[in-house]
This record gives sequence, structure tokens and C-alpha cells, in this order.
Amino acid sequence: MSAPVFLAGEGTLDGVEVGDLYVLDGTEGRHAGIVQRRGEGERVDVVDGLGVRLETLVEATSSHGLELRVVARSIEPAPDPSFVLVQALAKGDRDELAVEAATELGVDVVVPWQAQRSIVVWRGQRAAKSQARWRATVRSAVKQSRRARKPLVEDAVDLRALVRRIEGAVAAGGVALVLHETASARTAQALAAAREARGEVIVVVGPEGGITEEELAALTGAGALAVRLGPHVLRTSTAGPAALALLSLELRAW
Repeated sequence: MSAPVFLAGEGTLDGVEVGDLYVLDGTEGRHAGIVQRRGEGERVDVVDGLGVRLETLVEATSSHGLELRVVARSIEPAPDPSFVLVQALAKGDRDELAVEAATELGVDVVVPWQAQRSIVVWRGQRAAKSQARWRATVRSAVKQSRRARKPLVEDAVDLRALVRRIEGAVAAGGVALVLHETASARTAQALAAAREARGEVIVVVGPEGGITEEELAALTGAGALAVRLGPHVLRTSTAGPAALALLSLELRAW
């Protein structure tokens, strides 16, 4: 069984080398020592969300955390191309389910999208709280999936901002795929386009009510390719993860 992963602050593992004693304290340390009851001699991995992974053995425990002896250090390289999920805001927890699964499947950036048919609206304090909840979901999924890199959750965008994002990515050699049930392009065409990408592969998923014709025209006008994944209509919570699984198989040698 793989070792449990705990998240340290970004950059806090710089300079920690094999043979060093590393103290895992704070919330993560208390969770490891008190909640999970990690004990002496157990293997524990510590990552910083930026690719650094410390493989360690527990030497001592306390109410404040764990004292860990570093037995190996590695750096997970940044993937190229990077995967970006543009997830429309959805009611209930469907958007968060999509973000959770996408993190487990290797997404690198998550962009909340205030689509025209999104029932949920992020404004003011609600926007800040909702974004924080998405980030907490990502953090938990990173640990569950044993990743060394934590996806970035960006600020929510409207259609105009999303169009600019896609235009920039396509101009830089990337590709944007808009998942839509009426699209004529199929999975094979999407994967062929993704194989040529340099930089970002963006996957755009609409809300429960779907992407409007106005939105579809704006996104394809910005250079995105409208794609139909298969014969069935997927929920907003499953469409993005399904596309990311196919892309990972094609581009990351799953």
C-alpha cells in the first residue's frame, strides 16, 4: 500500500535533504499524529504542492505532530501540456464532485465558470467562500491521490474572460475543447488536436442546463473545438473527468 501524503506549505521543503529530520506540525501534523495515529517506523510522504516529495519514516510523535527522518527526496516535473478544467458552476455539489475527480485524474488548473445557465451565482462573500471550498476539495483530493503537485484554483470567470483565456492559450499553441452534445467532432478528433498542443489543453464543461448557443459561438470563435465525447449525455459532474481520463490515457501514457 502506498504511503499517506501530507501537504506542507509551498516552498517549505526547499533545502530539506535525505538524512535530515523534518518536523510535520500544524494542522497536518496533528491530523497525522492524533487523528490517524501514525507511529514510529511508519512510512509517510510529505509534499509541497509544487512537485517536491519527501519520503520519510516516523521517528517520534507528539501532540504537536511528527518527527520524520527523510529517506528519499524527488521532484515531480510539471506536465506538458498542462490540463485545465473550466467547470461551470452547478447546483448542489456537482461542480465540487467534478473538481474532486479531476484532481484525482491529474488536472493542473481549475477555472470556475459563471455560465449563463448556471443556477449558482458567485458574488461577494459567497464567491470567496465557494472558491475556498473548491480549494479545500482540491487539497483533500491531492492527498487522497498521493499527488506531489496541487492544482491551482483560479478566480471565477464570465464568458468574456473565458474567451480571452482561450484566445491566449490557442495563440500560444494550446488547444481548447468545449464538451457539447450537438458537436460534430468526436473523441478521436479531440485527441488528435490535443496531441499537437503546446502549453495548455483546456476542457470546458457547461452547467446542468447546458452551454447556450451564444456561448458556444463565442468559444468556438475564440479557437475552441466543440467536441462530443460519445453517444450519451453526461452530467456536469462527470463530463470533465471523463475527458481528462481520455486525455491522460492519450498524452500521459496511463
